[in-house]
Amino acid sequence: MKKTRSNVPQLTPEEFNDIVMRVTNQVTAMLAYWNTDQICLFANDAYRDWFGKSGSEVMGMTLKELLGPLYEKNLPYILAAMNGERQIFEREIPTPSGDIRYSIATYTPDIVDGKVRGMIVHVADVTPLKKLEHELQEAKAKAEHLATYDFLTGLPNRVLLMDRISQAIELAKRRKSMVAVLTIDMDDFKRINDRYGHGEGDRLLVEIASRMKSSIRGSDSVTRYGGDEFLLLSVPEVDAQENIETMVNRLLEKVRQPFEISGEVVLPTFSIGIALYPKNGKTAKELINNSDKAVYIAKNLGKNRFAFAE
Repeated sequence: MKKTRSNVPQLTPEEFNDIVMRVTNQVTAMLAYWNTDQICLFANDAYRDWFGKSGSEVMGMTLKELLGPLYEKNLPYILAAMNGERQIFEREIPTPSGDIRYSIATYTPDIVDGKVRGMIVHVADVTPLKKLEHELQEAKAKAEHLATYDFLTGLPNRVLLMDRISQAIELAKRRKSMVAVLTIDMDDFKRINDRYGHGEGDRLLVEIASRMKSSIRGSDSVTRYGGDEFLLLSVPEVDAQENIETMVNRLLEKVRQPFEISGEVVLPTFSIGIALYPKNGKTAKELINNSDKAVYIAKNLGKNRFAFAE
C-alpha cells in the first residue's frame, strides 16, 4: 500500500485545480489540451504573450481560429498527433507586436484504452537560443572571411590565392594548358604615404583593388599580396603569350587612371612581372618567386611596363 506524508494538507478539488492553474500560468511555455474536434479544453496564460489571448480566452477556440495562417503549416503534425503519433517540430510564430518567435512544438497524443482522446500541446520559446545560433554563425563566417580575405581591400589573401594557384596548376596538368601568375607592384607608393598619409594611401589601395577586380574575368583571381603589391592568377583560354599581353595591357589601362588625393591628381604607375606554368615554374611558390623577379626587369624598362620571367 502506498504511503502518503501525514503533513500533506487535504485539498478540495477546487483548491487543487486552483493551484494547478496558478502553477501552469507561471510557465512561459504554452500548454494546452485539444480534443479530437481540435477544440481547446485547457490552455495556460502563456498564450497571452504569443497570441494576445489569455488561457480562458483560448479555451473553446479551434486550432484553426487560433493559428490562422499557421494552421495549414501545422495541420500535418496535428493530424499525425490525432492519429496517435507524437510530433516534435520547429516553427516561427509571429507575435501581436509584429516580432517573430522561434519555437519548438510538441504534440503528444492523449491515448486512453487504445483510443486517442485528444492531444497535449507544449510550445517552448527558443528565440534566445536561435539568436545565439545566428550570432555564432555570423561570427564563424566573419572569422572564415578574415582568414582568407584581405581586411583592407576585401580581396582574397595570399592563403586563398596559393590554394587557387595550386588548383589551377592541377587542372592545367590534365588539360596540358597554361597558367599565368602576375606580380603587380605599385611604383613609389611609399612617397604617396609619406606625402598624403597612410589613410589616403589605404584609400588608393582600395580603389586600385576595385579597378583590378573590374578589369579581370570571373575565372581570374587577384589578391593584395602585401603592402602595395598585388598578385593576379589568370588561366588563359588560349595558350599564347599574346593573349596574356592583351590582358595585361587592359589591366594597366584600367589601374593607371588618375586618382584625386587632397585636391591633387595622382597618376598611379605599375611594374608587372609575369611567370607562366609550366615554362617558369611547376608549383605556386616557383611561379610567384619568378613573377616577382620579373618585376625588377619591368622596372628597368620604365613606368607602366611588364616583363615575362626569363
